[in-house]
Amino acid sequence: MNIYKADYKDLDEILRLQYLAYKSEAALFGTDDIPPLKQKIEEVIGEYERGTILKLVDNDNVIIGSVRAKEENGTVYIGKLMVHPDHRGKGYGTRLLTEIEKYFSCKRCELFTSTRSVDNIRLYEKNGYKEYKREAISNELIFVYMEKYI
Repeated sequence: MNIYKADYKDLDEILRLQYLAYKSEAALFGTDDIPPLKQKIEEVIGEYERGTILKLVDNDNVIIGSVRAKEENGTVYIGKLMVHPDHRGKGYGTRLLTEIEKYFSCKRCELFTSTRSVDNIRLYEKNGYKEYKREAISNELIFVYMEKYI
């Protein structure tokens, strides 16, 4: 398993992986009506052009994980950390998170997840992220914002 910077030609495959990987997140809310499952390729292209997208590939060069980040005002905003459901629990999320942090010279990284995503929160805490605020989006959805100083 290797991690590389994604190329433009990888974006369709990464979006397909995103649709698959975020099904488990959607299941926590009992709906497929979550932004990662509604994102269009044009939005992914925009994120690619404004930031960095990494891909984790298996031995057959199939993308099984990805993460995105952009730097803004001294903070690296990390998002869409995903691993194919068949490959979870093997440390790949940690590897992707560690690698994306190396791409930027900022001292502060930020990410968010929902309060229901206890596995995500555990992963981020294990990697040095600390909660610094919560934001209620609706009665059902509360975001947990986490930060890490490098």
